[in-house]
Amino acid sequence: MPKYLLLFLISMSTFAQKPDNPLEQLLLSNPDKFKKLTDNPEKYRLQILYTQIDRDAKNKPTLTTYAYRSDSNEYFYPASTVKLAASVLALEKLNALKIDKSTTFQTLKNRLSQLEIKTDTSAKSGLPSVEHYIKKILLVSDNEAYNRLYEFLGQRPFNETMRDKGFHGVRLTHRLQTPLPRLENQYTNPIQFLDRSGKIIYQQSESFNDKPYSASKPILLGKGTMNDAGLVEDKPLDFSLKNAYPLQAQHEFLKRLLLPEAFPAKDRFLLNKDDYAFLYRYMSMYPTESKDPDYSNEFATYCKFLYYGSEKNAVLNPSIRIFNKVGDAYGFLLDNAYVVDFDKKIEFIVTAVLLCNEDEIFNDERYDYDTIGFPFYKNLGQVIYDFEAKRPKKHLPNLDHLRFNYAN
Repeated sequence: MPKYLLLFLISMSTFAQKPDNPLEQLLLSNPDKFKKLTDNPEKYRLQILYTQIDRDAKNKPTLTTYAYRSDSNEYFYPASTVKLAASVLALEKLNALKIDKSTTFQTLKNRLSQLEIKTDTSAKSGLPSVEHYIKKILLVSDNEAYNRLYEFLGQRPFNETMRDKGFHGVRLTHRLQTPLPRLENQYTNPIQFLDRSGKIIYQQSESFNDKPYSASKPILLGKGTMNDAGLVEDKPLDFSLKNAYPLQAQHEFLKRLLLPEAFPAKDRFLLNKDDYAFLYRYMSMYPTESKDPDYSNEFATYCKFLYYGSEKNAVLNPSIRIFNKVGDAYGFLLDNAYVVDFDKKIEFIVTAVLLCNEDEIFNDERYDYDTIGFPFYKNLGQVIYDFEAKRPKKHLPNLDHLRFNYAN
């Protein structure tokens, strides 16, 4: 073999092992942490998006995003990640109606399948509000809180608003952890808001979406599904009528929410300064820090998959805060996270999903979150954090707007 050809092949081999994409570099250079997944990413339906943030002298961010297997056509079940979108859009709708988020929010019923909710025992006031529902969503990913916001938004307006904002491939079709027929999810409850004296200041009638959403073709995953009798049926699970929220859309949503100054005004959410501060505070708060609602029985890093995994006794890094929304269902494990370190001036965004279902049986509740999913997120967060700590930056970020007093 000619010497120049040998050198060329060695060079090409080195290039293949060290891709220009830093995300791929980090995955491949840590085989002890990621090789099981990177050797067979299709099986685990692994997708990752990682955004580097560089600031100018005026603290304006420039965003550079790297992808690992990000494919909007590869379906995954988005689980609770849809709740962040509902929270933001609910605040937008309140702003349009000129209703404060702390206003008493009563959900009425017009069908047997619907729930009437006029009180909330988790709130110190004993009354439900959009504000309190969002707290419960961001602190512990409460399913019923999401369902109330889904009903407030309405199925079709929820979907159309996401589409109009440019979030492609999104399909929001049902309440969570509430098994209802497809038709019942097309109906959303009548709603009313009350002032402090109990006077109705806004009413919303029951709505019905007469053009239901579904995938254009069956989405069949797995090799078996456990039925209500506890028997495994030799057939895949069809996700075509379930929610869809592609990773690109989730990542874009988080970037616009956490770094609105990086986007033109037309692409920003219709939120005010107080809305942003409220969302940031509760996205980054540990549930054990919350007084209303009280989640003192939870562990601090509950719902902080990236960097901490699921360790109940994890030692908290006091200079780090993670602004995020996670999801887990049907073996899919997700995190959308903006990680900052106030002392080291680190900031980055990661959105990721993987399927933790080694036996490929759905609904058997034998998912591999603890052995595959949580260790992956802990390792991914820490590896990227260490990389960012060494990445040179011309201007260090000013992150003071993300500092909150969590004691009140």
